[in-house]
Amino acid sequence: MAFVELLADPHVWASFLALSAMEIVLGIDNVVFISVMVSRLPKEQQVVARRIGLLLAFVFRVIMLSFITWFIHMTTPIFSIGEYSFSWRDLVLLAGGLFLLVKGTREIHEGIEGDDHGTASGPVTGTMTAAVLQIAVIDLVFSVDSIITAVGMADHIEVMIAAVVVAIAVMYLASGPVADFIERHPTTKMLALSFLLLIGAALVADAFHFHIPRGYIYFAMAFSAGVELINVLASRKTQKAKASKLRRENQQED
Repeated sequence: MAFVELLADPHVWASFLALSAMEIVLGIDNVVFISVMVSRLPKEQQVVARRIGLLLAFVFRVIMLSFITWFIHMTTPIFSIGEYSFSWRDLVLLAGGLFLLVKGTREIHEGIEGDDHGTASGPVTGTMTAAVLQIAVIDLVFSVDSIITAVGMADHIEVMIAAVVVAIAVMYLASGPVADFIERHPTTKMLALSFLLLIGAALVADAFHFHIPRGYIYFAMAFSAGVELINVLASRKTQKAKASKLRRENQQED
């Protein structure tokens, strides 16, 4: 009966739609990271790695929702350094932000200098196990922000879980095209890595209670992605024009 009452309550549906939209937006970070991580894997392993990564994202979120009472206390300060007080949430965001900064920097370095330079981390990061472990770490970090948002926007755990399911389904549908696009256009991988640096810096700032509105970050990402899309389309048009010109010249010679 309680479940039927939930379905009939317009306020519940409003909170579900708002929370689903917010969870989808917060999932953009997850999709970008997973797409970059699987790009190093062989083609036949990429789909499996994406599925495992998104499954872990869903499992982490549901587990955290199951311990929602304890999880709320993650925002309670546990120690202070000077004027900064840190909670478990702050420490998780700080660790995740630093991880993204280090990972993004190393990936950019390897992309520019090649795997033969620096450390021998190239082959390791290209394995299925390493990719899944790194995806799991960042899933955990993004899940913290996701669940704290859910707690603030909805009163019923059923609504929270339903919104998470919708967000993961959208992430699953989006991750394939995003990963394929990055693979077809290598320059977009560098752009995606710069997004990871941006997200990492935002997480570190959040850990020190300096909140950067996500709207600014997502606008910057969308604007950069739009410019890159225009570049890709312009490059494709130029290549087609060159190919057409070459065919005409060959036909004239024949």
